[in-house]
Amino acid sequence: MIEASTQYTIESLRKEFPLLHQRLGNYDLVYMDNAATTQKPLSVIRAIENYYTRDNANIHRGVHQIATRATEAFEGSREKVRSFLNASLKEEIIFTSGTTDAINLVAQTYGRVNVRAGDEILISALEHHSNIVPWQMLAEEKSAVLRVIPVNDQGEWDLSELDSLLNDRTRIVAVNHVSNSLGTINPIEQLIHRAHQKSAVVVIDGAQAVSHFPIDVQALGCDFYCFSGHKLYGPTGIGVLYGRTDLLESMPPWRGGGEMIDRVSFEKTTYNVPPYKFEAGTPHIEGVIGLGAAIDFVCDLGWQAIHQHERALLRHATECLLGISGLKIYGTSAQKVGVISFLVEGIHPYDIGTLLDSQGIAVRTGHHCTQPLWEHYGIPGTVRASFASYNTLEEIDQLTAALQKSVDMLR
Repeated sequence: MIEASTQYTIESLRKEFPLLHQRLGNYDLVYMDNAATTQKPLSVIRAIENYYTRDNANIHRGVHQIATRATEAFEGSREKVRSFLNASLKEEIIFTSGTTDAINLVAQTYGRVNVRAGDEILISALEHHSNIVPWQMLAEEKSAVLRVIPVNDQGEWDLSELDSLLNDRTRIVAVNHVSNSLGTINPIEQLIHRAHQKSAVVVIDGAQAVSHFPIDVQALGCDFYCFSGHKLYGPTGIGVLYGRTDLLESMPPWRGGGEMIDRVSFEKTTYNVPPYKFEAGTPHIEGVIGLGAAIDFVCDLGWQAIHQHERALLRHATECLLGISGLKIYGTSAQKVGVISFLVEGIHPYDIGTLLDSQGIAVRTGHHCTQPLWEHYGIPGTVRASFASYNTLEEIDQLTAALQKSVDMLR
C-alpha cells in the first residue's frame, strides 16, 4: 500500500480527488472504472482553471505577456512529457487528441508512404479497436496483409509462431504495452528486438501502461509510443505521440492548417519542422497544461508507491472475487496491472453492472473495444473492475459484498 513514508498516505491522496467524495443514492461512490478513464486531482483541475482565469491566449504567435505565459506553459508541458518518457528531444513529442489519434497519425503518414502491396502489418489479438481498425484501413488501401499474434488461455501472447508471423515482408508492428481488457503486461522489449531484426517499425499503444509504471522509450527502443492524458489522471481530448526524430522528419504532414507550415503561397506550401509539422491549428492548450500537471502529480506520488499499492489491490481483489461461486476471471497472466475482467456463470454482465451501480459501485461491462479477443474466449464480453492509486482495500471488500449480493439476487 501507499505508506506514510511517501509524500502521500492513501487518506491524503483521496482528498486530492473531488469526484470520489460523493454518494450515489444511499451509497458512497466506489469508482473502479479506471481503465476507461482516471479521475482528476485538484492540481490538474486548478492548472486548467488557472489557464482560463489568468493565461487564456493562443500560443506561439503572440508577443503580449498573456500569450507568452500560455506558450511557456504549453511548451513546458512538452518538456515534462519528454522527461516522463525519457525521449531524447522534446521535438520527438507530438500532441494529439489521444491514443487513437496518434495511431491514426502514424498509419496515415508513415504507413501510407512505406507500406505497399504484399507488405505485412503485425498486430496482436489483445489489441483495442483503435489499434486494429486504422491498420485494417491501411492494409485495405495498400493491398497489404494484416497478421495477428494469437493469445493463450492466460491472456498472454503466444509467440510460438512468431518466426512466420514476423518476416521480411513485415513493415509495421503495432501492439499494446498493456491489455485494456485483461491487464496483461506484454513483453514488448522482446518483440521490438525481433521486429528490428526484420527492419520493421514498432508502434506501441501505451494507453493502459502510463499510469502504472515508468516508461523509457530509449531503453525500450520502440519507434513510436502513444498514450492518452485521461488515463494518466489528466484531461480528456489530449494525447501524445512519441516518434524517433529521423522518422518524424521523413514523414509527410497529416492535417493542413496553421502552425504546421513554414511558408504558404498559392503555388506551393513548405512545412514546419517536427513536432509542429503534425500539430495543425490551435491545439488543446488547456489539455496540454493539464497533462503537464498530471505528470507532476504522478512523479510526486512516486512509481514505487503506486506499484506497491496497486499490486496489493490486485492480489486482494483476485482472492476475494474467486471466493464467489461460479465466477471466472479472464486474463490470469502473472504479469498484469490492476484489471480484473470476469463473468459469473449464468448471469449476463450487464445485469451485474446494473446491480453494482445501484449499490454505488462503478465498473465497466461489455466488450471493452476488444471484440476479437472475446471471440477467442467464446464470450461477448465481461464485467471489468480496474484499479488506480486512490482505490482502497476496503473498496475491494465493498465490491465483493455488493457482487455477492447481486449474484444472490440474480440466481
